[in-house]
Amino acid sequence: MLKSLTNRPWIAALLVGGLLVAGAVMADYLRSYPADATPTFVGREKCADCHQSEMHAFLGSHHDKAMDLATDETVLGDFNDVTFEHDGLQNRLFRDGKKFMVHTEGQDGQMQDFEVKYVFGVDPLQQYMVEFDRNADTKDDEVARVQVLRISWDTQNKRWFYLRPPDVKEKLEPDDPLHWTGVAQRWQTMCAECHSTNLHRNYDVATQSYHTTFSEIDVSCEACHGPASLHVEMANSKSLFWDRHLGYGLARLKGEDTQPQIDTCAPCHSRRGVLDGTFHGGDSYHDFYSLELLRQDTYHADGQIKDEVYVYGSFIQSKMYHKGIRCSDCHDPHSLELKHKGNETCTSCHQHPAGKYDIPSHHHHAVGSEGAMCVNCHMPHTTYMEVDARRDHSFRIPRPDLSVSLGTPNACSGCHVKDQLESLPAKTQESLPLYQDWLLAAEQGNEQIAKAIAKTDQWCDDACEKWYGENRQTPTHYGETLAALRADDRDAVQKALRLIVRNESLAPVIARATALDEMTDRGHREGVTLAKKLIENHLSGSELQDPILLASAARAIGRAEPRMAKSVLKPLLDEDSRLVRSEAAKALVMSGAYATMVGTERSEVDKILSDVKDELMFASDRAGSHLGWAMLSEQRGRLAEALTAYQNAFAVEPGTTGPRTNLAALLDNIVTSSQQDARAAALLKEINSKLGKSSNIQDWIQRLRAEELPLLGRDANLAPNNPGLQYRYGLALYLAGDLPGAKKQLQRAVELAPEVEDFRMALRLLQEKIDSE
Repeated sequence: MLKSLTNRPWIAALLVGGLLVAGAVMADYLRSYPADATPTFVGREKCADCHQSEMHAFLGSHHDKAMDLATDETVLGDFNDVTFEHDGLQNRLFRDGKKFMVHTEGQDGQMQDFEVKYVFGVDPLQQYMVEFDRNADTKDDEVARVQVLRISWDTQNKRWFYLRPPDVKEKLEPDDPLHWTGVAQRWQTMCAECHSTNLHRNYDVATQSYHTTFSEIDVSCEACHGPASLHVEMANSKSLFWDRHLGYGLARLKGEDTQPQIDTCAPCHSRRGVLDGTFHGGDSYHDFYSLELLRQDTYHADGQIKDEVYVYGSFIQSKMYHKGIRCSDCHDPHSLELKHKGNETCTSCHQHPAGKYDIPSHHHHAVGSEGAMCVNCHMPHTTYMEVDARRDHSFRIPRPDLSVSLGTPNACSGCHVKDQLESLPAKTQESLPLYQDWLLAAEQGNEQIAKAIAKTDQWCDDACEKWYGENRQTPTHYGETLAALRADDRDAVQKALRLIVRNESLAPVIARATALDEMTDRGHREGVTLAKKLIENHLSGSELQDPILLASAARAIGRAEPRMAKSVLKPLLDEDSRLVRSEAAKALVMSGAYATMVGTERSEVDKILSDVKDELMFASDRAGSHLGWAMLSEQRGRLAEALTAYQNAFAVEPGTTGPRTNLAALLDNIVTSSQQDARAAALLKEINSKLGKSSNIQDWIQRLRAEELPLLGRDANLAPNNPGLQYRYGLALYLAGDLPGAKKQLQRAVELAPEVEDFRMALRLLQEKIDSE
């Protein structure tokens, strides 16, 4: 055969040529980028070259308009020398040449002119931002401190309005953190990360200055798809293939696994803490963020939205999430618009015979009415920022029966509660434009409104019973367990234990983790026992746990005795999830287990705690970050590091409570232990040396406590129903020598939380001291 082929040279040539081509193709395929190749940000223009239809949809979207420079094209508000009044202030909005100006109260309490440098958002409101502290050291591509004005533009009704903080009716003083010049209205602190692409806060603690940068001012392509330099290189190369390891060189958001896409949207659509500020699209959420659980101030007991929680925490409660639905099934990922209009968004998937759902026999409302809209029953909205209605993405069936038993909201009452308006005084009626206003008034103790809501809830429950009869579904709900825990119901613990181990499809992990946290917070030891079992089952592989629940279990073990905590938590330091590793390391410190470790054991924990410090310092412009690190340092015996961190805490936020009290206690401890501990003695000597001859450590301690006292008094007055604050203020008054004042505050703490032994003991000891004098 070979001989016959060689007699035909052209066939041999073809074979050789084919082999050469095949070899070249194979070589082309095998050629790949190094495993550690790092992509960089290139900007939307590079994307638009090939992806013109996607760019066309993106332009003008809320992502595209998330932030911009203030120009004639971007500013929507009326700056034609108009006056706007609030709280007795006559504010003026005007032009100075090309500049947009606001005459309003500054951080010194004086009326001043401020230039609007940036605009924020496009619909239903637009906000305006002023840059402060820009100096010669600020580079051209850096942004200094930026504050967001509370005077905002309603883009739908074309009017100025004053965006008040929730529940604050009085005028904000210039030194209030909620004032527009305060930390709570600071762009870098509250907004920047999710409104720009590749943002780096770059806060310098020593100089208390920002050097913030971003690659694009708004939420552009690479905010979701990840830095695109490698993708662009591949696209422009002469290779026949994408990279065999890196694929397209972008986040994989379209595969069968829905999680990468959801995890890409979640960071900016969730209420969370940051673990690692280097997140790119496609990364695992729980390696970079710590999701806030179903807290009482942010969610209702059954998990419905209360405060603004930005969708993800609601969505993972839903059946939609557990059935594999992802964001782009309903929303166009580039225009952000719904893919269909009206009920078709829902019925495009829920196509049941004879229109099972989109008919009056299901929704019992007139066709075309508001009550016949799927979203109004299954995605009721709550209005934030006065004009911004956000829908609850837990896609729940309305449960008036839970409203009757738990006092939670329901979509039916959300519409029909207005039927009770005529039973209320005219002045009260004016204060109730929204369902959430009714709920808040009832929560704050207005019995008349509470009765009106209860009457509506019962009417809605009766209607559902009449409509659906024996086919009505009212299964056990996790909200019943959370409400029972919070009410200290005697059966709550057993209910919580059953909830925590339920299947994910029956009880979402965010609810199970919340139940475990609240059990242990209330001192129920059964929570610690169950947490131990959950961790052991996970480590053995018999029952793998979601990082959210595993992190809660680690926190629970932080309340165990040191030996148990060490044996249970140490293996979690090797978990893949950064969230779990961080919680395990912190729990080892909190439990006292860290103090029992030596050598390599401590080194292993210290390595994770180094990451924890990075997590905390991501928000180094907030006092809480430094306070958290100071407490961890103090508990590890690193007193000098704790001392510096406490000082940093009140340096970056002088009006915050906590760090001065803690620092005073630490200094007291250093003085006391210096007699026996050489390290404490050396630190005491160093402190006194820095203070100089004109002062001493005792003077410093007294000064710290004196500075803290009015701050604690302010907080106790602002939150009169917070038992912890009343307790702390009572202790501070005691240390200041005001025994009657201390007794009053401790009595209030005991009234609010009679089950807390520390409060009762403090009051008892104080009374004994008063009686002995």
